[in-house]
Amino acid sequence: MAEERLPKQIYEQLAYFRYQIRKFIRFSEEAARSKGLTPQYHQLMLSIMGFPGREYATPKELAERLQVTPHACVELIKRCEELGLVYRFPNPQDKRSTFIGLTESAMSVLEELSEIHRDELARAGLLEFEPGYRSPLAK
Repeated sequence: MAEERLPKQIYEQLAYFRYQIRKFIRFSEEAARSKGLTPQYHQLMLSIMGFPGREYATPKELAERLQVTPHACVELIKRCEELGLVYRFPNPQDKRSTFIGLTESAMSVLEELSEIHRDELARAGLLEFEPGYRSPLAK
């Protein structure tokens, strides 16, 4: 007996969702470049500022958020540090690790980009932003 296939509507919904994601990613990449950043620099900056419950993160946490290897993340952090976008500071609870934070200049650019992204997501009907939103991942 042959297995039943998924309904065509499922394929259409999945394809449309992927299309919307790809359109947004392209928009995001172009917005970052318009501010003189690579998309990866923007993603790192957003991952730092968007980390639940704090405005800094460890390289390991950032690697997970960016879905890259820890080595690749450390190299990305190094390049951003050389450009004055991020800085390192010691973890007071664990002297073996460091935290990564954003510089004031990076924060200014990230704020501009985040406003543009918020407006695009709202325009496309992909995400609504609530005042005082708190991530369920925040501790």
